[in-house]
Amino acid sequence: MDFKETRPLYLLEEIAEILRSENGCAWDREQTSPSLKAYLIEETYEVVDAIESGDSGHLQEELGDLLYQVYAHAQIAKEESRFTVDDVARGIIEKLIRRHPHVFGNTTADSAEEVIINWERIKKEEKSSRESILDGVPKALPALLKAYRVQQKVSRLGFDWERIGNVVDKLEEEVRELREAIESGNSEHIMEETGDILFSVANVARFLKINPEEALQRSIDKFTARFKIVEKKAAAGGKHLDEMTLEEMDLLWEEAKLAE
Repeated sequence: MDFKETRPLYLLEEIAEILRSENGCAWDREQTSPSLKAYLIEETYEVVDAIESGDSGHLQEELGDLLYQVYAHAQIAKEESRFTVDDVARGIIEKLIRRHPHVFGNTTADSAEEVIINWERIKKEEKSSRESILDGVPKALPALLKAYRVQQKVSRLGFDWERIGNVVDKLEEEVRELREAIESGNSEHIMEETGDILFSVANVARFLKINPEEALQRSIDKFTARFKIVEKKAAAGGKHLDEMTLEEMDLLWEEAKLAE
């Protein structure tokens, strides 16, 4: 097939159009923005995995997959006469220039904190129809990350603890309240208090400048690696985990920890 374009970004736009054309791909033609949501999320997580792997080739590939998602959604919108990929690019260019007056204008910002304050102020002016600063937090964010972003936003308005000790005290208070809820046997109360603990943990992480989503992912990865060692050790001894006592598995778990 002969393409009209050779410049990569324009060629990608042409390919997105061809794939959804009458002579293109039957699967691509059937897609809508809602049907592509899951793929967009998946591709985003694959970019994160590539970043964490440190493999530049992998990152380049996954960024390409994510970039195509932008073109696919823009192509659907173009067919519906709503906007084009050029409109998307134009919009983000204008936004970046507008929200960086310390770079493209005469405003001064000498620290990252000042940049964030200016960014939120400008964003609030742009989104004047929003009733709350929290209206801009995406509803689809994973809950732990969403808690982190909510806490970040309110802290920029001064609604925050003064010291890390206060935040830890609050976490300990929530743990005590969960114990009381468990003793009460009220499932709704238990769920509520469990959520409060997770929210407080996210707040502790934010105060320490740690992303709680990343911290939890590390713990999950660590647990997974150790458990796989336990499985291998059990198999090497001719046993299945479901045939072993908790004490036997704990011994293998401690061996796995020592092996790290």
